[in-house]
Amino acid sequence: MRVRVPASSANLGPGYDSFGLALALHNEFEAELADRWAVEVGGEGAGRLEAGAGNQVARAMARVFAEIGRRELAADITCHNGIPVGRGLGSSSAAIVGGLVLGDALTGAHLGEERILEIAAEIEGHADNVAAALYGGFTVTLDGSVAPQCARVDPAGGVAAVLVLGEDELPTSESREALPATVPHSDASANAGRAALVALGLALGEPNLTQAGLCDAIHERYRSRLVPDLDAVRSLFAAAGVGPAVLSGAGPTIVALVQADDDARALERAREYSDDLRPMLAGIGRTRVIALSIDRGGAVLL
Repeated sequence: MRVRVPASSANLGPGYDSFGLALALHNEFEAELADRWAVEVGGEGAGRLEAGAGNQVARAMARVFAEIGRRELAADITCHNGIPVGRGLGSSSAAIVGGLVLGDALTGAHLGEERILEIAAEIEGHADNVAAALYGGFTVTLDGSVAPQCARVDPAGGVAAVLVLGEDELPTSESREALPATVPHSDASANAGRAALVALGLALGEPNLTQAGLCDAIHERYRSRLVPDLDAVRSLFAAAGVGPAVLSGAGPTIVALVQADDDARALERAREYSDDLRPMLAGIGRTRVIALSIDRGGAVLL
């Protein structure tokens, strides 16, 4: 069995631990049942990611095997990774979703998407990235006490992203440690309104609403010390005429959204912005700038 899973950008400014947007950058995983666990990793993370039962894809598959009472099962897995690791683009979520979908397909478990999302959120610790990776499009999640709630939105009009990748990895665990236990009430209430604007702007195809909402008061100011060039990169986005720019997930990748009449036109504009940004960013040491369409399909068995 073979599955393709998209990258994802979470938070999108004010949607902390809630918003996810699937992007057209993918990992593909192949697997067949075997006598013991074996994992081959190619592309991003090759030579660094685990090559046995501790690999994230294998661990997710093993979770499905345990779910159906077949803990003795194992698999031979090949990973073709296109998603950079530790850059805030949901590489771990893609691995988790890919492993769960493969485990479900290989065993004929028929767990269903809701149960797969529930298990994925349990493994990952929150549902924002895994929901976007599983369903595609734009997702809004709420981590409940029993099971995560998820609304998938197929954005109206076209959407693309301009992404400036971080040069170094930033583990999500380290980025979360930078956050305070509480935030001021005024910041929380401001984020609620901004998050609503972003969701409405994407759902209705109204870029003025999206852009008005793309400002965070909950997590980015606290994480800025881990991404010391954040303000400089934002200034260059603005100079290129694209933005507002926000952290993608926990960072260090920084992302801005582009909306147009359709996905093709949005991607064309995003590529133009990327070309303008590339020489500007070289001066501050950022070298990887990419333009991506959104992925509207989510995890797909091939």
